[in-house]
Amino acid sequence: MILAATPGKQPEAPGPLAHLYWVWFSVVMGLAGLALAWSRASPLMGEGAIWVANALGVLAAVVWLALAAASLLRLRRYPRLIAQDLAHPVRHAFVAAIPVGLLLLCAVAVGPLGPRVWIDAVWVVAAGAQFLVTVWVLGRWLHEPQEGQPSMWLAITPALFIPVVGNVVAPLAGIPLGHTAWSLVQMGLGAFFWPLVMALVLARRAAYSALPARLLTSWFITVAPPSVLGVVTVVIKAPVGWSMALWGVALFCLIWAAQVVNRAWAGGFHMGFWAVSFPLAAFTGLTLMLAERGAAPWMGAAAMVLLVLTSVTITWLTLSTLRGLRQGTLLVAEPAPPVPKPA
Repeated sequence: MILAATPGKQPEAPGPLAHLYWVWFSVVMGLAGLALAWSRASPLMGEGAIWVANALGVLAAVVWLALAAASLLRLRRYPRLIAQDLAHPVRHAFVAAIPVGLLLLCAVAVGPLGPRVWIDAVWVVAAGAQFLVTVWVLGRWLHEPQEGQPSMWLAITPALFIPVVGNVVAPLAGIPLGHTAWSLVQMGLGAFFWPLVMALVLARRAAYSALPARLLTSWFITVAPPSVLGVVTVVIKAPVGWSMALWGVALFCLIWAAQVVNRAWAGGFHMGFWAVSFPLAAFTGLTLMLAERGAAPWMGAAAMVLLVLTSVTITWLTLSTLRGLRQGTLLVAEPAPPVPKPA
């Protein structure tokens, strides 16, 4: 964006805050997801796992508050950029990371603290915001295309799983808080649109060129829906066969998405790599819960391997993010998405 210049002065370039896109809230999702995974490791690892989970939960809450304050400041300084983000074919989907992060923080808090009035209030706000974001995102699909607007195919990426399928996160805290009915309503919404979004993403890939390099890691988001749905089936005490079936789908999606890592890394580190964090943490949490239920004799060993892998991955993401902030390579303008061409 070029700012209007006053006579005799050069236009002032936007500062780093102008480029604080909503994808940064995926950091909260990753940290909170890891906190939930460690809390579910306590039956296998003891009280030490709870201490780790609580520390991660506090860190995730601090990061959410810091990002929320910075985002409000960005809204005040750069309202036009916020409007551009809302109209962007890809960035608009990441606005859902804000309420999804809050829903996960509620799930982290309700475990050690139990139902509290303030957790209940935050959950109600976050669940309502997530539902409204879903209505808004899907409402864009019904708009008549205007001349000069980018193709709708640009918006069909795995990032859509965040606003659309993010509703399945609601029961993680909603059921312990007593909001079982509405939690299942939102879970149903996410479960319904999960295969629909997957079909659209695959159709986009088949009909057009591959995703841009900066979006390649978003394929890992496909791991999240079956993982979180599997966790919910354990919470509601559904037959273990359902949970195992969803675990199998999540495992396939993880191995499937891992094929893009080398190509994604060729472009260097960027915030899109955090798309790996929450799906991996959710899959680890489901594996730990199935290990506790004795779903398979090898599930405990698999859970421990995944917990180590997820912890190392999110630690690396955190250190890479801090290094990128020091070097000034993260809070910069993103390249414009290429126009997809028929394959």
